[in-house]
Amino acid sequence: MSIVPPKVDVSVTTRFLAEQSQPEENRFVFAYDIVVHNQSDIPVQLLTRHWIITDGQGKTQEVRGDGVVGEQPTIEPQTEYRYSSGTLLNTEVGSMYGSFGMQTLDGQKFEAPIAAFTLARPGVLH
Repeated sequence: MSIVPPKVDVSVTTRFLAEQSQPEENRFVFAYDIVVHNQSDIPVQLLTRHWIITDGQGKTQEVRGDGVVGEQPTIEPQTEYRYSSGTLLNTEVGSMYGSFGMQTLDGQKFEAPIAAFTLARPGVLH
């Protein structure tokens, strides 16, 4: 019998950081704001992150690590955890997707997927 994992939704908004970017040097800095919403009726803990980041030339980098922004937060039922982070691309357009490794307080591990999202300098995409 398989156990259905808790329902955790992840939403993302992005921003281009013009003040930190140097387009003439192919340096494009983006921030992303993440909301992790625990829609289940039990607490869950965010343990790990896994990102696939692709630039506009198809070059991919993979990032894995413990927690997010130095934390491994426990998210109570029907609440959200928010954080902001960023990434640097060599192109003015790219994308990211990934997952968070989560677990329930009784040790059941599961993945919370993060749908692909676009990173783009304003005015580049129609």
